[in-house]
Amino acid sequence: MAKLRELIVPPPLKDRLAQGHPWLYRDKLPKDSHFATGEWLKLRCSNWSGFGLWENKGPIAVRIFSRRQLPDPVWFKAQVRQAWELRGPLRQQNCTAYRWLFGEGDGLPGLTVDLYGQYAVVQTYMEGAQRLLDWLVPALREIAPLQGILWRTKHLENPDDRQALDQKTQRLWGQEPPHEITVKEHGLAFQVNLHTGQKTGLFLDHRENRRFIGPLCQQKTVLNCFAYTGAFSLYALRGGARRVTSVDIGKNLAAVAEANIHLNQLDPSRHDFVTADCFDLLQRYHQTQQTFEVVILDPPSFAKSKQNRFAALRAYTKLNALALQCVAPNGLLVSASCTSQVGPEAFKEMLASAAAQSQRRLQILHEAGQPLDHPVPAGFPEGRYLKFIVCKVSDLV
Repeated sequence: MAKLRELIVPPPLKDRLAQGHPWLYRDKLPKDSHFATGEWLKLRCSNWSGFGLWENKGPIAVRIFSRRQLPDPVWFKAQVRQAWELRGPLRQQNCTAYRWLFGEGDGLPGLTVDLYGQYAVVQTYMEGAQRLLDWLVPALREIAPLQGILWRTKHLENPDDRQALDQKTQRLWGQEPPHEITVKEHGLAFQVNLHTGQKTGLFLDHRENRRFIGPLCQQKTVLNCFAYTGAFSLYALRGGARRVTSVDIGKNLAAVAEANIHLNQLDPSRHDFVTADCFDLLQRYHQTQQTFEVVILDPPSFAKSKQNRFAALRAYTKLNALALQCVAPNGLLVSASCTSQVGPEAFKEMLASAAAQSQRRLQILHEAGQPLDHPVPAGFPEGRYLKFIVCKVSDLV
């Protein structure tokens, strides 16, 4: 094994590193720092030290894995097992789809693992993470009773960018999954397709938010915008919604939503799926004065980088202002964002601006972030990407 090389990190970064931030940005390092992608480095910053993996592309030059030791297969498997044990409550609730590894959140930057029944889907977000696959596959196999492990690459800095284009899925081990498999979540069943890139048919990070919404929809009319395959709509129907309208511009999503409704023996006569642009449809609903007692907004990410942050906030403000015009008096606006560039406080400020534009009064009743299987290190605010807010909407007084 080649001798481990060292990288001397500028002293001003020490406090951030000591707090547990897992990234070293390229523009903060000496300009003569040159290493091979996937090379392990010993990092030193004053009296702080750690071990990280170098990457030649992108703004993040080093992802930090350990303070104590150079990672090896035994160390790596211990981290995977800790993540498995953390998700124990989900298995006890008979949830068969969840994020087993959440990259930086579980101390293994640059990769995630989603579990769908007996199939694990690995995603890597940097080229250097490929060297970890030889450690990851046996660890997954030893800890869980799997039938197959798939791998996707996505070299992006935001691992939850739902608009990202994935490369072709590859089989790392075991059997190829069937075209469709069924997973369970809080008593509901969902069809997922592991061959269709990142969008399997179920966004795992909203599991608890979907469950929270269900009872609030009893005897209500519900508009679910950016519905995808209708997961929020299923919870609303099970919660006793009088009528649910799902809206998404994607092709063939209506058929999948309908299949999920039948799979759960819910009443299809209480559900409509409209294939349309959500901005356009909300505008039409406003013009025709059509309102709903619950409006759900779960759009894709509007910003892939810090440079897009202000454009994203403008888009969120426009979307929420339109939606507020379509909420019946004393109804609920349910607004979410997966844009990591927009923090929780900025998101609430956006809602206040949207309320001012639409001349409505907003009262925040509930606020949530990510669930158990998407943990956020205390020293890594960038990991807190999901915002979910439920507001009561009323006329100005």
